[in-house]
Formats: sequence, structure tokens, C-alpha cells
Amino acid sequence: MVEGDHYFPAEHVRHEFLTPSDRRSTCPWKGMAQYYDLVVDGQTNSGAAWYYANPRPAARTIAGRIAFWKDVKVG
Repeated sequence: MVEGDHYFPAEHVRHEFLTPSDRRSTCPWKGMAQYYDLVVDGQTNSGAAWYYANPRPAARTIAGRIAFWKDVKVG
């Protein structure tokens, strides 16, 4: 858990519901985040998941992990 967000190991996430997004953002201490759109039952939640492909050293614990917006139910 980092800054209130749970980061799940990528190998435990069902990637069939994720579509790569062009969206990017930068965190001063984590680095550049890349996003996925979440698509379930024909409904798209844009940018609902994100990951840091190359996190900065201070955030190395989130390498290989994916986080979801708080309104996404993970179960």
C-alpha cells in the first residue's frame, strides 16, 4: 500500500479486463505512471488502473504492481 492505494502483483490481475491507455502522469517521487482502461460488461472506466514500469528508486516496492482507483471493486 502506497499513499492509500493498494498495489497488486501484476500476475494476480486479470488482464482480460484491461486495455492499455495513452494516458500518462508523473509523480515527483514515484516517476511516470502509465494507465489502463478497465472494461467490464461493455462499460469502460477510463484510466481506472495504473502502474509504474520503471519507478524511481524510492518507489521500487511498486515495480511490477498495478493499482486501481478507489471506486473500483477488486475481489
